[in-house]
Amino acid sequence: MEETFANYILNEQDWIRKMEIMYYLEKKGNVFFDKTVILKTELVKLFIDVMDIKDINKNIVITASLLCDCRKPSNFTDISKVKSYAQEGAKYLENLGFSKRFCKICEEVNRYTKSEPREKESDILELVDNFGGMILDRFDRIAFKPDEALLLLEYRNLKGKPNVYLEQFIEFVEKMQKAHIGLHRGIEYLSKIINTSRTTKVALLNSYNSERDIKIALQKIEDSPKQEKEEYVEDIKINPEEIETIVLKRS
Repeated sequence: MEETFANYILNEQDWIRKMEIMYYLEKKGNVFFDKTVILKTELVKLFIDVMDIKDINKNIVITASLLCDCRKPSNFTDISKVKSYAQEGAKYLENLGFSKRFCKICEEVNRYTKSEPREKESDILELVDNFGGMILDRFDRIAFKPDEALLLLEYRNLKGKPNVYLEQFIEFVEKMQKAHIGLHRGIEYLSKIINTSRTTKVALLNSYNSERDIKIALQKIEDSPKQEKEEYVEDIKINPEEIETIVLKRS
C-alpha cells in the first residue's frame, strides 16, 4: 500500500498522537489547527465514549474532527471563505490520500454545499462544531453558557435540519453538566482549561488531563446512590422564546 499522509494519521490509533501530528503539520503552515480544534475533538471523543455510540467508526470521526477545519480562514469577515472552506478542505484532503467518503464527511461539517444525503458521521461533526464554537469566547462576543448553547443549537442553528444524533447530544451535554470537577461542571471545566492554555501545545496536554478528570467525575456519579445522583440534576430553565435575549446578551 502506498504510504500517504492519510494512511499515516488513520493508522495512528492514539488520539493524542493524532493531535501531535496535527500540531506539527500546522507548524509547517499546511493546515488550520488551534485550541478550538482541540476542544471540539475532545468533545467528539467524549460524546462517542460517554454515549457509547456504536454505529460509527470512532477513529474516522476523531480524525475527521481534526481535519475538517484544515482550510478554515482566520479572517471570519470574509463570508465567501467561511462558506467555502469545508469544500476546499475536502479537496485538499483528497490530494493527501483520503477516501472520497472521508472527504465528504469533512465537507458536511456545515451545510453550505447542501451535500445530500449526509453521512451520519458528519452529523456528529456538525453538532460539535456548532456547540463547541458557542461555548468559547470570540472577538465579537463572550462565550455562551452550555445550557444557552444547547438551546440555540436545537432551536436556532439546527432548526428544521434533521440530525440523527441531536437527542443523544442533548443527553450527553446534560450528563456532562452533572459532573463536578472542583468548582466547575463538566463542559465549563473542559472549555475553561483548554481556552486558557497559553499555547496549542499546552492545550494538547490539558485536553488529555481534562478528559481523565471528567471521566472520573462521571464515574463517581454512576457509583453514587440514586438520591445522590439526583442532587446533580439541573433542568434547563431557559425556554425557546428567550433565544433572542440570550444572543443579545452575548453580543
